[in-house]
Amino acid sequence: MKKVILASTSTLYNGDYLDYLLPALSKHFSNCKTLLFIPYARPSGISHDDYTQKVSVAFAKINITVNGIHNYKNTTEAIQNAEAIFTGGGNTFLLVSQLYKNNLMTVLKNTIEAGTPYLGTSAGSNIGGMTMNTTNDMPIVLPESFETLGLIPFNLNPHFLDANKQSTHMGETRETRINEFHTVSKIPVLGLREGSWLKIYDENITLKGDLSARLFRQNEPAVELEMNTSLNFLT
Repeated sequence: MKKVILASTSTLYNGDYLDYLLPALSKHFSNCKTLLFIPYARPSGISHDDYTQKVSVAFAKINITVNGIHNYKNTTEAIQNAEAIFTGGGNTFLLVSQLYKNNLMTVLKNTIEAGTPYLGTSAGSNIGGMTMNTTNDMPIVLPESFETLGLIPFNLNPHFLDANKQSTHMGETRETRINEFHTVSKIPVLGLREGSWLKIYDENITLKGDLSARLFRQNEPAVELEMNTSLNFLT
């Protein structure tokens, strides 16, 4: 059975890394002693080693040992043999580029679909969608393709922000950018606010967390989805 959590963010304001998610992760990874971490997104340019160490500190709180994929000679086998997998946030373009460069996108998808528990945060959640086209990140590299894992039949926009009517900022809102995407694509987009995540178990997709999410579909008004809403109607 597919067991996936796709979270908007790894860290809430004034919180420690992954702390708000640990109760859910303790259940999600209840049968796992080790976890394979994919640090390719490198937020703020952090090294693979330092990023893996940061993740190790968080997962030690639930008694799980973390191993970085960059330490394996055969990264394909590392994914196939993993008890659990976590892809962290950072730059989605860099993450997707590295997954394709190392021929890992397909093996990662197949391994997750076969039942290996998976966690994604931010960029690691972006790749759970059909494509990475609704990322917020700067295109610092050009990936081989924008197609991603397709664990859900729609795209995600993590860190979704509502328009601030008091702001003097004249740039595009997140909603504007997603509407632009829908001039060229029919793929639905879910705007995930901070502290919210998707729980995908088998073919059931449920919105979890404390906040609603905003669903965008081509040529339709955006709608708010409340916590614990099933998104199975999108399948």
